[in-house]
Amino acid sequence: MTSVFFSGFGVTVGLIMAIGAQNAHVLRQGLRREHVLLTVAVSAMCDAGLILLGMAGVGPWLSSSATAMAAAKIGGGVFLLWYGARAARSAWRGHAGMNTSGSQALSRRQALAAAAGFSLLNPHAYLDTVVLIGAVGATQLEAARPAFTAGAIAASFVWFVLLGYGARLMGPLFQRPVAWRVLDSIVALTLWSIAASLLLG
Repeated sequence: MTSVFFSGFGVTVGLIMAIGAQNAHVLRQGLRREHVLLTVAVSAMCDAGLILLGMAGVGPWLSSSATAMAAAKIGGGVFLLWYGARAARSAWRGHAGMNTSGSQALSRRQALAAAAGFSLLNPHAYLDTVVLIGAVGATQLEAARPAFTAGAIAASFVWFVLLGYGARLMGPLFQRPVAWRVLDSIVALTLWSIAASLLLG
């Protein structure tokens, strides 16, 4: 069962390591040191829930439902466009390095909504967790599926903890205001490009 656990762990890490809307948001919150625990916990728990849905067999239904996919694309695209605009505004205005008082901070409720939104309103998250991980998990023997699921969920928690809290190691770089402007610009372009692929693709 150990090998199955690490199989699930490896599959999940391979899928979620690529920079995307959710990772960019967690990284940015980690650098700002703003609601990091909340952001990490919500992101990981949402991923865990989606993985469980995939392992329960929801993935094939979701990918075959034109209505569900269309609704996910429109909702996710609008959400990412809006948050991309927030990042672009922050990049335009700039602020004084790690002193984030010059940029609008998220309240606890806004941070919760943002973390949940990046996790649940992005169809790419469903593709990675529900569809792909669910499909790989379905190839496991039934007795081995709990270990595979546990490995996949553990990978999600480990990744978001490392991303959110490991971002602090880059703190000295982000003492410089220009570094924040570059990061916010990258985040905005990333979110807008994903939104465009959803709405136009």
